[in-house]
Amino acid sequence: MGILNKLFSSQKPTLLQDIMTSKDWIAMALNSSNYAADFSINSFKEIDRFFDEQNTPDGILSRNRGQILFALGAYIGEVIISVCGGEWLTDDNDPQGEVNIAVRLKDGTIIFPVQRAMKRYMNGKEDSIYDYGYILSEKPAKA
Repeated sequence: MGILNKLFSSQKPTLLQDIMTSKDWIAMALNSSNYAADFSINSFKEIDRFFDEQNTPDGILSRNRGQILFALGAYIGEVIISVCGGEWLTDDNDPQGEVNIAVRLKDGTIIFPVQRAMKRYMNGKEDSIYDYGYILSEKPAKA
């Protein structure tokens, strides 16, 4: 598709395109707000810190919550894919597709990163993103 077609296309981006755009956007936004988002499992500690500091009545999460949680889920999923191997599973026809995006890991495990970000938002530290990522990254692969 040519550049002019892209500029004037009325086609809605796919979920996979949204994931790729959002993970980069949130990494840039986090880094500019002094949260080190370097696409490593260790950066999940920064995601947890972000939730702890910004989930307040006047925090960043009080505005554009859905967009931010989707982007954080995209970031989480992309980090896990880069560390554990896997692929995104999306359904552009699902009305709840943004919430239901999933990652199938190389061993067949299916995870739901946006739903995990939503749980962290709602439940606090007990649903630590770092602990989640660490456990997944240390999990032995199925033979």
